[in-house]
Amino acid sequence: MVMISTRNIIGDLDDVPKEWVFEFYLKLPEKLTGQSIKIKSIFNSREKTPSMYIYMDSNNTYKYKDFSSGYGGDALSLVQYLFNYPTRGRASFKIIDDYNEFVKHNEPVIKTELKAHSKYKVTDYQIRHWNNLDQAYWQSFKIGSKMLEHYNVSPLEFYEMTKEDNLGVQSVMKITNNHVYGYFKNDGTLYKIYQPKVKDNKFIKVRDYIQGSEQLRGDKSFLIITSSLKDLMAFNKLKIKDAECIAPDSENSMIPTNFMVNAIRHYKSIFILFDNDEPGQKAAQKYQKTFGTTSINLPMEKDLSDSIKVHGIDKVRENLLPLLKNAII
Repeated sequence: MVMISTRNIIGDLDDVPKEWVFEFYLKLPEKLTGQSIKIKSIFNSREKTPSMYIYMDSNNTYKYKDFSSGYGGDALSLVQYLFNYPTRGRASFKIIDDYNEFVKHNEPVIKTELKAHSKYKVTDYQIRHWNNLDQAYWQSFKIGSKMLEHYNVSPLEFYEMTKEDNLGVQSVMKITNNHVYGYFKNDGTLYKIYQPKVKDNKFIKVRDYIQGSEQLRGDKSFLIITSSLKDLMAFNKLKIKDAECIAPDSENSMIPTNFMVNAIRHYKSIFILFDNDEPGQKAAQKYQKTFGTTSINLPMEKDLSDSIKVHGIDKVRENLLPLLKNAII
């Protein structure tokens, strides 16, 4: 009689290390030990710049967020979306089967308690005076000093980022470049750093904030939600009456529900004016599905500020006004 060994066969998803799920299905080049990594989207084969993050949440559980497709969640949701399964249960069976097959040919993965590696955080910065390089950059979008001052944008001489390892040893990075800008609240609190000339990490989020919220007057009929503060400021240059703007932290970061509920009660209509690429439109659809807002797609350049840069204020206004009017009807 042939005996079948069941020593390594598991039947419970809880017995599968969650980091193994990400390592196996994403074919990661390194083992996950608590660090965050960034890879190209597994859901978007056309992506050139990596935008998919694998990270540990506040409960020290690995999650993912793919900014290209909008997908995100835990290990189960990754497999569910990856194989287009209708339920999480079907995804769990897939994981268990694949893990059992894996341990037939490899040593079982030893489950260990992982702790998120410390991350660099902004700990210091210095504001400098505006210069000609700053003026040339912002003026290309028709955004002047008064608008930048109104929305509390300041150029930075430098900023420092610090992290501490498990032994308490601190590492400090000091970044000094041209075209580095701090975005501040009205009380002077830094909430974001913007580096438009840097390929990766153009935005460094310091804290949650609804951009433009402190500048809302509340005396307009319509609220426009743009994809960025730069687009928000560019929209204001169009001088479209009876509309004001806000922007989330990013297109893939939803504005809190309590704010949206109050805004829906206050304004006659809310319009989403995000980038006209695939991620932007998917993000706009999410707002439409969640809050019933209307999406406006400006078919010019990738975003509103680039459209103004290339075509000018009058041309963009000429194209955008009919879209807004049609959406109101």
